[in-house]
Amino acid sequence: MIELLQANPLLLLFFVVAIGYLLGQIRIGGNSMGVAAVLFVGLAFGALDPGLQMPQIVLDLGLVLFVYTIGLANGPGFFSKFRREGLREVLFIVGIMTLPALLLLGIHLALDLSPATTVGIFTGMSNNTPALASVLDLIGQRGGAVTAASDAVVGFSVLYPLGVLGRMLVLALVLRLWPVDFAVEAHRLRHQYPIARDLQYRTIDITNDAVMERPLRQLRREHEWDVLFGRLYRGEAISLISNDTQFRPGDKIVVAGTPEAMDALETAVGQRAAEDLLHDHAVYDSRRLFVSNPDITGRQLSTLNLREEHGAIVSHVRRGDVELLARGDTVLEWGDRIRVLAPREEIPHLVELFGDSYAQLSHVNLMTVGLGIAVGWLLGLIPMSLPGGITFRLGLAGGPLLVALVLGALRRTGPILWKMPYSANLTLRQFGLILLLAAVGVRSGSAFLQAFTSGTGWLIFGLGLGLIVVTTLLALWIGYKLLGIPFSLLLGMISPQPAVLEFAEDQAQNPLPGIGYTLMFPFAIIINVILAQVLLIVLQTMLVP
Repeated sequence: MIELLQANPLLLLFFVVAIGYLLGQIRIGGNSMGVAAVLFVGLAFGALDPGLQMPQIVLDLGLVLFVYTIGLANGPGFFSKFRREGLREVLFIVGIMTLPALLLLGIHLALDLSPATTVGIFTGMSNNTPALASVLDLIGQRGGAVTAASDAVVGFSVLYPLGVLGRMLVLALVLRLWPVDFAVEAHRLRHQYPIARDLQYRTIDITNDAVMERPLRQLRREHEWDVLFGRLYRGEAISLISNDTQFRPGDKIVVAGTPEAMDALETAVGQRAAEDLLHDHAVYDSRRLFVSNPDITGRQLSTLNLREEHGAIVSHVRRGDVELLARGDTVLEWGDRIRVLAPREEIPHLVELFGDSYAQLSHVNLMTVGLGIAVGWLLGLIPMSLPGGITFRLGLAGGPLLVALVLGALRRTGPILWKMPYSANLTLRQFGLILLLAAVGVRSGSAFLQAFTSGTGWLIFGLGLGLIVVTTLLALWIGYKLLGIPFSLLLGMISPQPAVLEFAEDQAQNPLPGIGYTLMFPFAIIINVILAQVLLIVLQTMLVP
């Protein structure tokens, strides 16, 4: 069997993925490893025989697909977050990245570890492959021995899986000690991030004299109602409500929004109607349509002039599992499912406008994906110099991620649409993740086992475990208790590895950890690469008499 797997690395890959996925579904104490189990199954297979290896291209492809798709999906949120309050988070991430380097400096002096081993521990516990690559390159530039490079790899190999499992265990423990109501937190942040909201419809009688004969534009500015106004019933006439609409006694309106927002509106304008007119399609019909026309993706709803050209409005936008209340500044994404309210005769024209093709949503524009990844890959290969002789590269993680963040924020450049349908993005992201975890696990398994059988691994393991527990707890306490960073975002910000992020999203049950991850990951890569090289130079300098 071993010989068969050695001769067929792709067979080995899918064995690891299948077994890992199966084990990841097992829940112990209410928690499961999820996709992270693929990493540990890979370690087990790699430890069986040094001849079991995974081609480097599998690891590289998995890494670049994962970071590119997650960057593309979160580009708009990344830049809008920085415009609001990004400096605080950057300083926070610099602090929590520097802390383990300082602690390792003291441990190195106390235990007389080799500089390469110490730096290997640092890169492994931060799950930062580009940092390890930069350290190995620096060792070669400074004429380091082969044993120094080997020491760094061993330190990295032992700590990499521990950086995943250790953080997951710490997060599970902290969530028991600090109960966090993620639903309440997501509700509080629903206006800042794309989070699922409980959207409903309601029919309201207009009875309050204070709102009569006043333009709705003026009333909305005064009351800041966060609802969408749909139909107006005035006697036998039915029309769509606009900002120029002025209410009169006897009017009935159909609105959409969250229960609390509609309660506020109801209190201000009248009372709930006895008759629910939501399903009245006498004049206006309601349809769900897929946005599959690439010509309108990346455009704001207000630019489509739906009311003027079709007498229609969009009330809801469903993006993935998130239901959003439509606004004029809502930007349509490829794969959105919208609810339109329009005269029945206009529905065919709206179907043509939006596309409404489910099959089209399964297609990926390979030209834009390939071009974006290629540009990011090239960016990651460019050496960047800092004072002190330090040279670093963004690598296959940082380069494609930064390019994807920019392209995701741009959405389109002229006729070129950079975004991809939500379902296609998620599929590529999951595929990249399992390739990455399986390859890292199998390639590290042999070195992982050798480190423990030689005795060195236990020392590295103990040091790393202590550092991971201490630094993760400190990061959570400082971020949540002192800085007041929302815990859902914080989980993503301290998740240096995709498996930890998946675990965090499973706990939070909302997309906020992914937003926190993309917010900090580019900076974490750069900071870790720089710190790893600085730490190696400092430790080697200390050895010189």
